Amino acid sequence: MIYAIVHADKEWGIGKGNDMMFSLPKDMKFFRETTMGHTVVMGGNTLRSFPNQKPLKNRVNIVLSRGQVCDECIFVRDFEELKTELKKREKEEIYIIGGGVMYREMLPYCHKVLITKVEAVGGAEVFFPNLDENPNFICVDEGEPIDDNGHIIRFTTYENLAVKSL
Repeated sequence: MIYAIVHADKEWGIGKGNDMMFSLPKDMKFFRETTMGHTVVMGGNTLRSFPNQKPLKNRVNIVLSRGQVCDECIFVRDFEELKTELKKREKEEIYIIGGGVMYREMLPYCHKVLITKVEAVGGAEVFFPNLDENPNFICVDEGEPIDDNGHIIRFTTYENLAVKSL
């Protein structure tokens, strides 16, 4: 099953300067615990945004990039090659983790989207599609507000009512 996992501000902003807009330890813990032991899929800029440009530990890291090289990652050059790679893992939990282009391209294939909504505006340069305006997605779970490092967050889950197959 394919999931997208992301945190977004009130304007559905997800990034600024190839980085996250907020430091959210509780959200990072949720991300780590949710994706640990599974496959994560990202674009090259997302990998470059990690400390020392190293992949996430204890996960299979699939990266869409034409030029990068890293022994700990599986690299694919385009979305067709990515879909072929993901078909091999259809029985596994797969998490799309960024960036903006990766989310937009893969959203139709995601069964669920796990969004940590931040009740703030972060001055984003990159945005996630507004799922509240997409008739194919319905919010099936919205957690209680939680304080996370001075920001109010809410863990939400959206379900895709029209999942496309790879």
